[in-house]
Amino acid sequence: MVRAAISRAAGEERPAGPNPWLLLLPAGGFLGFLILASLLILRLSFGVKGAEWSTWTLESYRAILSSLYLKSILLTFRLSIVSTAITVILALPVALFMARVTQAYLRRLLLLVLLLPLLMNLVLQSYGWLVLLAPDGLLNRALRLLGLIDRPVLFLFNESGVTLGLVQTAFPLAVLPIANAIRTIPPSLEEAAALLGANRLRVIRHVLLPLAAQGILAASLLVFAFNVSAFVVPFLLGGRRVSMLALLIRDQMGPLLNWPFGAANSVVLVALALAVLAAYQHLARRRVR
Repeated sequence: MVRAAISRAAGEERPAGPNPWLLLLPAGGFLGFLILASLLILRLSFGVKGAEWSTWTLESYRAILSSLYLKSILLTFRLSIVSTAITVILALPVALFMARVTQAYLRRLLLLVLLLPLLMNLVLQSYGWLVLLAPDGLLNRALRLLGLIDRPVLFLFNESGVTLGLVQTAFPLAVLPIANAIRTIPPSLEEAAALLGANRLRVIRHVLLPLAAQGILAASLLVFAFNVSAFVVPFLLGGRRVSMLALLIRDQMGPLLNWPFGAANSVVLVALALAVLAAYQHLARRRVR
């Protein structure tokens, strides 16, 4: 042991061991497969139906400019932005409570409740909303028994139902980053602001929110990226009446077997989502500075 210490102090080389770069092979292989699949989708988008790999054309991208598909793109991003804003606003008080609660068992219980939806299949969660909000569901039955309505209220199969499902499924993704950001803020800063005469709302607005801006930014980016590519929620809760872009891609790739057009829509979806995320991140960081 003494000889080994003297050897290290003298700068002698260690015996050769396994190359640490080999540890990156599993993750590198998986990422390489994803990059290859993305490049194949990009190449497929320049083909035509029946000659996917032998032609190069922009016909699929020109077809996207028609009014039907432009409406689907605008609807997708509008619902994603609205659901992201609602999710982050609802997540702020929960994250604040979770970060400032002192009882360890209560924090663990809240964490379990937040993580439970992530452990459940999205199909099961969506069917739960169907049972609750369907025209003959539990909520409409309760409202009818109370005499508040005469006919069922249509909570589902519209944009409101899809927005509700998007908010519920992405809610944990917003709470956890914001709670972690607030937990790093020393409570003494809040106490100092209160001693200087700031009420609770002013402390949250001028102390907590600016210092937790990075967590709020991370939460909003996660939620938007999750919602813009949603498929199960608009498929089940939208009832085919809310045609988000993921549903359109599924129809083109599946029943219609128009792979080039579905690939072109996939490329447009990814490109626009990355552009929105980059622009929002740039504006948010400038605001933070």
